[in-house]
Amino acid sequence: MLWIHDLLLLFFPSNCLVCGKRLPSRLQALCFVCETNLPRTGFQKKEANPVSQIFWGRVPVVCATSLFRFEKGSAYQSLLHELKYKGHRRAGTYLGRLLGLALLNTPYSDCELMIPVPLHPRKLKQRGYNQSEIIARGVSEITGIPLAARLIKRKDYRSSQTTMSRQERFENMSGAFTLSGNSRDLEDKKILLIDDVLTTGATLEACCQVILSQYNCRIYIATVACA
Repeated sequence: MLWIHDLLLLFFPSNCLVCGKRLPSRLQALCFVCETNLPRTGFQKKEANPVSQIFWGRVPVVCATSLFRFEKGSAYQSLLHELKYKGHRRAGTYLGRLLGLALLNTPYSDCELMIPVPLHPRKLKQRGYNQSEIIARGVSEITGIPLAARLIKRKDYRSSQTTMSRQERFENMSGAFTLSGNSRDLEDKKILLIDDVLTTGATLEACCQVILSQYNCRIYIATVACA
């Protein structure tokens, strides 16, 4: 069926979401050069890293990591923008696979369950998909960690945090999540929380708190980018 693939590329060409260069496969989101130049952190190999330190003294996270550093105005800003706001789901799957590859043979890959940060149903309806869940599915493809996308849900609709200060973000996310009525037993489990971008950590902290309020488990965190 190679001719079908070639035909799709002819009429629906795929381009790198960073530099715009034509890609040889619709499964890709970045060209070789842009993927190679991705500003990776390498934090998954260090338990005491800057991402983990965000949560120190706030919530008991075993360790946390991000695949790459995100800088406003950088070439890679468009990559996350395309995923979050322009409907490019393949970018999420692609980034999830890259994150999954980075987590292989690390303590993160020993997790028994993966939970993506949920969207409120209203926002999910507006966007049509949860970018964190798409990323998590890509991670799961590589690591084999089972995905549980419905264990945590947002209780109410919160305003966008884009222009909020650090303190305002924490106040906005306080009590924002709850465990679903059919949540499984998480006692003594190793849980991997997945999100797209880490800034202050307010959203992920709120997710951790709702899990730890009912279960004694070990929580790990992985995001595509850290700001």
